[in-house]
Amino acid sequence: LEIMFACIDGKLDEIEVTSTPQTACGVVMAAEGYPGSYPKGMEITGLDEADAMEGVKVFQAGTQVEDGRIVTSGGRVLCVTALGDDLSEARKKAYEAVDKVHFDKSFYRRDIADKGLKRTK
Repeated sequence: LEIMFACIDGKLDEIEVTSTPQTACGVVMAAEGYPGSYPKGMEITGLDEADAMEGVKVFQAGTQVEDGRIVTSGGRVLCVTALGDDLSEARKKAYEAVDKVHFDKSFYRRDIADKGLKRTK
């Protein structure tokens, strides 16, 4: 957030920006029917467990809070992202985190990073 505000204010040169040499892999979890019509209001569980994994961050997109629960509200619901020392490790960790997250009528691609992995062999 600090970096984005610095960009907006034209002060990027006044803050320290760091990066990691690790590779990231993100798996989008979507609602069944996306990109067409899709159900809404399904409770999402396992977010804390996935987020607690080292090097994993679950980014919420199509979600909202309803009666204290996080529920689906859009087609692209989450992006489960993991860091690894290489693409293979990042992908493995991302799918391990995806396995911890659940909501009814969800789906995700199982071929994320396949092309990249073929290029590295």
